[in-house]
Amino acid sequence: MSLNKELLDQFIDHALIEDVGDGDHSSLACIPEKAEGSSKLLIKQKGILAGVDVAEFIFRKLEPSIQIEILIGDGEKVTTGDISFIVTGKIQTLLKAERLVLNIMQRMSGIATHTRQYADMLKDYHTTVLDTRKTTPGMRMLDKEAVRLGGGENHRMGLYDMIMLKDNHIDFAGGIEKAISKTRAYLKEKNKSLKIEIEVRSLDDVKKVLATGGIDRIMFDNFTPEDTKKAVELIDGRFETESSGMINLDTVTKYAASGVDYVSVGALTHQIKSLDMSLKAII
Repeated sequence: MSLNKELLDQFIDHALIEDVGDGDHSSLACIPEKAEGSSKLLIKQKGILAGVDVAEFIFRKLEPSIQIEILIGDGEKVTTGDISFIVTGKIQTLLKAERLVLNIMQRMSGIATHTRQYADMLKDYHTTVLDTRKTTPGMRMLDKEAVRLGGGENHRMGLYDMIMLKDNHIDFAGGIEKAISKTRAYLKEKNKSLKIEIEVRSLDDVKKVLATGGIDRIMFDNFTPEDTKKAVELIDGRFETESSGMINLDTVTKYAASGVDYVSVGALTHQIKSLDMSLKAII
């Protein structure tokens, strides 16, 4: 698992507090404390599976000795009727974990499935699909892990691990040149080594960035595929390039054909349809 286990543990704690409160009274009322049983994770829709490792983490957090047989793991293709895993332990544990496991796995699998569509369309190009910070608060690490499992790559995790000078930064700073120079001075003063990406809104902006230098990646905001190709030719490999805005399954290959290095797609994580699945008792 590539997730930060400490942060994942904190997330699960909060999620269980939200869901369980002072007790799962439905289960406590009718299931003996020591009763054991098994459940299976049943897939009800074709897609890419994600969240199996997280599910195992949840089950073992609630019951360290629980038994889990994983039949289909993260990042693998699934179809209706597949069984991802069988979990055996205290029935109260299975019922307590059920909704949290499903909520996470359904969402992550939906993201992974959508991401795989983009990754498949880009397989004949050198362009890579990226996620964005348009994630559900508190679930960013899970959303981004799902993108990775679907075949995409992660952009910055947050505001702390990469400099990204967007239109508002540039306008408030007084222009492209000032935004870059102030940023470089700040990084030197703070002794920080962070990559710098800058957003451009026109080919003239691209020329200003090239004249100024001192950055790592240029992001084309809402460029047409035609202007993207012109911008890539202007840059000529001096900096990484990224397209953002107007990227969807109908347009992504047109942008890839322009030669851009990355396409970032916010819809990977903020406009998703969860993959249908259920956790069923084995009787």
